[in-house]
Amino acid sequence: MTAPELDAMFHALADSSRRGMVERLSRGPASVSELAAPLAMSLPAVVQHLQVLEASGLVTTRKIGRVRTCTLDTAAMSLAEQWINDRRTGWLRRLDRLGDFLEQAKDDDRDKETGS
Repeated sequence: MTAPELDAMFHALADSSRRGMVERLSRGPASVSELAAPLAMSLPAVVQHLQVLEASGLVTTRKIGRVRTCTLDTAAMSLAEQWINDRRTGWLRRLDRLGDFLEQAKDDDRDKETGS
């Protein structure tokens, strides 16, 4: 995944209304009206938020007749999850190395105190 794709995805998820839509879509497809129902905003505003989610690759929409149905793109979510997990793994390795270093320093101090 490229940096612009990640930027668009995290930008889309930065808004609480869009996160709410993603949360709802994680339970299955929904129409725009269903997504708009719990939100305190106009239908055009909901559509604008959906356009941001679509542009980021997180959501796909399909129009059948007069109903536009939205679906979460789980592959895109997996890519974001992988990026986050890669960062987490790096930090865990660093923390493990720090723990090893501190343990070794503690052992060295103990050896100095006992004269070994």
